[in-house]
Amino acid sequence: MQYLKDLEKICRINSFTQNKRGVDSVSREMQSWMEEIGFETTIFERESIGDHYLFKSKKRGGDRVLLLGHNDTVFPEGKFEGYREDENWVYGAGVCDMKGGNIVALESLREVYREFGEIYNVDFLLVSDEESGSDDSKYVTMSIAKDYDYCFVFEASGESMEVVTGRKGVGTFTIDIEGRASHAGTSYLDGVNANLEGAYKLIELTKLTNLDIGTTVNVGEISGGIGANTISPECRLRVEIRYERNSERDRLLKALENIAEKSYVDGTKSKLSGSIQRDVMEENPQQLELIGKLEKITGRKIHTEKRGGVSDANIVASCGLTTIDGFGPFGDGDHTVRERASRESFRIRVDMVSKILKHLQRNLYV
Repeated sequence: MQYLKDLEKICRINSFTQNKRGVDSVSREMQSWMEEIGFETTIFERESIGDHYLFKSKKRGGDRVLLLGHNDTVFPEGKFEGYREDENWVYGAGVCDMKGGNIVALESLREVYREFGEIYNVDFLLVSDEESGSDDSKYVTMSIAKDYDYCFVFEASGESMEVVTGRKGVGTFTIDIEGRASHAGTSYLDGVNANLEGAYKLIELTKLTNLDIGTTVNVGEISGGIGANTISPECRLRVEIRYERNSERDRLLKALENIAEKSYVDGTKSKLSGSIQRDVMEENPQQLELIGKLEKITGRKIHTEKRGGVSDANIVASCGLTTIDGFGPFGDGDHTVRERASRESFRIRVDMVSKILKHLQRNLYV
C-alpha cells in the first residue's frame, strides 16, 4: 500500500475550500503523479478559489469515461490537520472525503499504466470547491459532461462497499419579508408585523415536507425585528429543500413561489430568491445496466445505496450522463475531527476500479 504515502502527503496539506494556496498545492501534487503516467493537464485558473484540473488521456474509438473528484476539505488551517495510521484505519482530513477517493482513482490508473504502458479514453477532473457547493466548478463539469459515456465519482463507498446510484437534490432559498415598524405600546395597530408573516410562512413551508417520499423542507434560519417594543418591519427566512424525485422539485418550486407571494398578514410584501444548488440524481435503468456489466468485469456483486447528501455526481447526472458514485474507500466521521478511512477498503476499491479500466483498454467498451 505504497499509495497511502501519497495520501499522507496530500492530507498533510490543508486544503480548506477558501485556502487557495493549499488547494492548489494538492492539485499540483496530483498533476505531477498524473503526468508521470501519460496524462496531459488542462488548468481552469481561478483568482479566489483553487484552480480546477482536468487530466486528459489519449483518445481512440469506444466508450469514454470521466473520473470525478475534489481536492478541497472543510476545516480551516489549524482546526484538523495531520495524518496517522493504525492496523485498520487511516485518519486525517480528507482520507475518505475525498482525497482518499482521489488516491483510489490515481492508483487504479497506475495499475492500468503498468500493464499497458499507456491509457486511452479515461479523463480525471478534480475540482476545488465541492465542499462549498461547486458554485464555480459546476459550470466546468457541465461543459465537459457531453464528451463522455460514463462518469465514476470517487466519494466514499458504503460500509459494505456499496456504490451510490441516487442522491437527493438540494436547493437553498431566502424569503425577505417587508412590514412596517411602529411602537408596540403606543401605536400597535399602525404596525405591520413582518415576524408574524414569517411565522405563518414557516408553518406553510414545513407542511411541504413528505418523509414518505424523501422530501424535506427546513427553515433553518430566521432573523427579523428591532426589539421587543417595536412591531417588526422586516423578517428573513432561510430555507433548504431536499427531494428524491424531479416531480417533487417541481412541486416544491411552485409552492415556494406561492407561499412567498401570499400575504398572510395584510400589508406585508415578500421577495423570494435562491436556486437549486444540485439537482436530484435519480436511480435509472442505464445505471443498473452498467452495474450489471461491471459485475461481470470485476467478478463480484456490487451493492447499491441512495443517499440524502449531495455530491458532484448530482451535476453530471443532471446532464444526462450515466453516473455512479461511491467509488472511493469506506470511511466515517467525514466533516469531523474523527474522519477516518478503512485501509482494507482502499485495496478492494483499487482492485475493482483497475479491473474496470483495464477492461476498457482491452475492449474499447465498458
